[in-house]
Amino acid sequence: MHPARGGSQNAVMSVSLRNHFLIAMPGMEDPNFAHSITYLCEHSDEGAMGLVVNRALELCYDEIFDHLDIADFPRGNGNRVLSGGPVKTDRGFVLHRNCDRQWHSTLALSEEISLTTSRDILEAMARGEGPRDALVALGYAGWGPGQLEREIAGNAWLTLPAEASVLFDVPLERRAHVAALQLGINLDLLSSSCGTA
Repeated sequence: MHPARGGSQNAVMSVSLRNHFLIAMPGMEDPNFAHSITYLCEHSDEGAMGLVVNRALELCYDEIFDHLDIADFPRGNGNRVLSGGPVKTDRGFVLHRNCDRQWHSTLALSEEISLTTSRDILEAMARGEGPRDALVALGYAGWGPGQLEREIAGNAWLTLPAEASVLFDVPLERRAHVAALQLGINLDLLSSSCGTA
């Protein structure tokens, strides 16, 4: 999303939404985020960064391994690569459950979930030696300072603490619905004309 113009920075952000889900409300008009669920990897006074986790590209893991010239891997990994967001769509991210192995460039996001951006994890995944649960995404979603807070205040997003099980055990087309149900909300029953109270 593009940084919003104008407006003032009001109060300093008091709560980080890192390791939270953002679920797009039905009225979301931005086609990059309509009907999406995003996992927030970073959120601070400087802005936010996340990965959309329910949009698949027409690209599978084998094609990524080929593109990176990873040699001698067993073919047949048809897992789909995710469209992580509209920013830097040539940049790859691996969102995965924590494991005993260390990677060159990993950021621990919670006790269960990490984000890795180094090639070594993809090489291990190609050989079947990577994390048990992982999502590969190209691109990310980004917000400037105060932008996400304004969007949340404007009723663009539902927020809730992330659950690793939603990321890794639920089919991508059901992730937003399953997460919303944790709040007691059925997305199918929400109207796109919902306003703010």
